[in-house]
Amino acid sequence: MGQASPLPGRGADDLSGRSAVVAGGSRGLGLLLADRLTARGCAVTLAARDGAELDRARAKLLKRQPAATVRTAVCDLRERADVRDLFTATQDACGGVDLVIANAGIIQVAPLESLDAADFDDAMRSIFYAALHTSLEALPYLKESASGGRLALISSVGGLLGVPHLLPYACAKSAVGTLAEGLRAETSGTEVSVTAVYPGLMRTGSHLHAMFGGAQGQEYGWFSTVAGTPLVSMNAQRAAERIVRATVRRRARLVLTPAARAADLAHGIAPATTTRLSGVAARLLPRAPVRPRGMREGKDIDPPRGPVTRSVQRAGSALNERAADAYNERDRDTPER
Repeated sequence: MGQASPLPGRGADDLSGRSAVVAGGSRGLGLLLADRLTARGCAVTLAARDGAELDRARAKLLKRQPAATVRTAVCDLRERADVRDLFTATQDACGGVDLVIANAGIIQVAPLESLDAADFDDAMRSIFYAALHTSLEALPYLKESASGGRLALISSVGGLLGVPHLLPYACAKSAVGTLAEGLRAETSGTEVSVTAVYPGLMRTGSHLHAMFGGAQGQEYGWFSTVAGTPLVSMNAQRAAERIVRATVRRRARLVLTPAARAADLAHGIAPATTTRLSGVAARLLPRAPVRPRGMREGKDIDPPRGPVTRSVQRAGSALNERAADAYNERDRDTPER
């Protein structure tokens, strides 16, 4: 049986009357994905751990689109029982599930010397197992979708090659990418499609919720600067639109940002050379202190001191700071930099 065609009288991108779940949809890219889905007429359920954050996200979506249907569900996506309850409740409230995007995760920025196995375990549970639980619980409902279910798993450029000072994140995102491509193969011949998404850096304000170890101020400085630099990072609204479009149109794979596509191509053609270049980049990043102090969230870290360092950091992260307000990354008690 082939993949379902659009319903009669509908364009390929029209989702009116359909139901979507965005796992990890309370802020950042997830919130923008929900915005693009509601703009297409989809009833959206946002799932995340923080109830207050979900309430703010729902308010932001309804402010932009007052007629939209937006539900929220407090859910620990690391726990499969919670995810099972999420889809049962969505089925009961919306009459089905037609489209699911697994976007939940954490970012840990630190050199290997400042990490231990628990950090890798945390990344795998929050990124890979969240995507796995979402996929396993969503697929039975997506197979029942009258329009043919769609599933998208958000990996990363970090899932295409090992990124120094982001190793737990890269390992978990690599697993997500493999899962997405394997599920695409496993569902071949059914009416369910699976899209693997590999975004590069996006200006979402995620640096405020990322966790930093090692020389925390310096790690925060380089990450927030690079993540906010226009030539390296991508406008998150444009990224969300492209991801939703690729999911709706059932694309198998999407790699976003020129830098991510270049990295993907280079690693495919010359993996050894790409790894050596990553080693050069690693030597330019901050060294681990003699006595690591654990991990701290970006919103709790003072940016690096010094007029030159501070001015460069501010210039690079200015767009990211504005994105933090727009995309629900800044808590009410988090001051603007």
